Amino acid sequence: MNKRLLALAAPFAILASPLAADGHSEGTAEATLDDPGLEVSEARLRADMDTIVGFGTRHTLSTQTDPERGIGAAVDWALAEFGRMSAACDGCLDVQPVGRVVEPDGRRIPEPTLIRNAVAIQWGSERPKEVIIVQGHYDSRVTDPLNGTDDAPGANDDGSGSVMVLEAARILSSREYPSTIIYALLTGEEQGLYGAGILADWVTEQGMTVKAVLNNDMIGNSCGSDGYCEPDVVRVFSEGLRADSTEKLRARQRRFGGENDSPGRNLSRWLAGFAAQYPDGMQVRQIWRTDRMGRGGDQIPFLDRGYPAVRVTVAVEDYDHQHQDLRTEDGVNYGDTVDEIDFEYLTRASVLNVRALDHLAHAPMPPIMTADGAVRTDTELQWTYSAGATHFRYFDRRTDEPYWDNGVKLTPLNSGVPENGMVTIAIRRRADDWIFGVQACNGEYCSPVSSAVPGGAFEPVEQPEE
Repeated sequence: MNKRLLALAAPFAILASPLAADGHSEGTAEATLDDPGLEVSEARLRADMDTIVGFGTRHTLSTQTDPERGIGAAVDWALAEFGRMSAACDGCLDVQPVGRVVEPDGRRIPEPTLIRNAVAIQWGSERPKEVIIVQGHYDSRVTDPLNGTDDAPGANDDGSGSVMVLEAARILSSREYPSTIIYALLTGEEQGLYGAGILADWVTEQGMTVKAVLNNDMIGNSCGSDGYCEPDVVRVFSEGLRADSTEKLRARQRRFGGENDSPGRNLSRWLAGFAAQYPDGMQVRQIWRTDRMGRGGDQIPFLDRGYPAVRVTVAVEDYDHQHQDLRTEDGVNYGDTVDEIDFEYLTRASVLNVRALDHLAHAPMPPIMTADGAVRTDTELQWTYSAGATHFRYFDRRTDEPYWDNGVKLTPLNSGVPENGMVTIAIRRRADDWIFGVQACNGEYCSPVSSAVPGGAFEPVEQPEE
């Protein structure tokens, strides 16, 4: 394996370290007493679900002033719940109603409407501007997307993602992390992904660097409307070509590749490999599309702004119990009600999220990587030295292979950072035939792999000036 490495232009040693696909060590991870996934409580998920369904409707156009019904009361409760969590950890959460008034759009916002997100920020102790966002959309709807008065319990869509976010905040807020975690309950999703766009803009305004966005939208049922069930799998959707691409980047990708190596795609690969370490837990089926056919979700506004984001959702959808008026026809019950939730499935999906958040918040930022292999028989790789990294792992794969494999661990011989902030190595590979990647690690916590292709960096593409 190590014969591929010709030279190391930085103080690094080469250690053989067999890695499974997607950049994780072979073998299974054992649950320990420090495993936050063990703290996920089905009883708390049920209790939170009963509370938010109890608001009758959480439609974005529903009442903002009624203290017991509608989106106003629901957001107030979520903010208060985050506040109670913060009080329990001596103010560890910065609770904010991130929002603004949205003007009529001629489609699903008929009049000026306040969009409020319930957001709790757990600031990182070392790199507070480096953030991981976990989110679900808090609003609900029935058949008519403009009906803000009828009951719309929104249990699975997306009460399931919302109660998971609350549970993750309860568990992880008792811990300290180098990076920041943002817990977000978003509104306006059913009206046009407005809440996510507001939060993505706010993150940009704060000058934050986004490591990952886990958008959980419908993670609470295991069977489809056709009766087919998959109780052990969630789907993770990821974009291929970057939404924030430019004409210049597209031209470079045509020549040098990168159409299958966006940051979101590598985040998806990472999450699938991470789940596989827990064979008795929820597993991931990667779907290499931005979202479902003809559908959308709150990961999209983040992708539009160049941030790595994926959608986590059920393996099979139950269309009788989403976007439906509450009714019974021909003996079939319609509507997104609590009795249709598979709480065991929701609990296991929550465990996956909590574990992944814990790992990502410990891990360094994925490096920014380049490859130079033009008209030469080897390839020179360079990448940025990620803050907090104790070592890196190098990967390569054939251009027609889907997953990362055959990793090599590179460990620094001293604690110093290279003077120019760059790590350089030479690889005995002809660049035409290979895609290269590297991940930054802090002990056992490793970032997603960053690809040495145009557009592979975990940062927005620089946009041309107007």
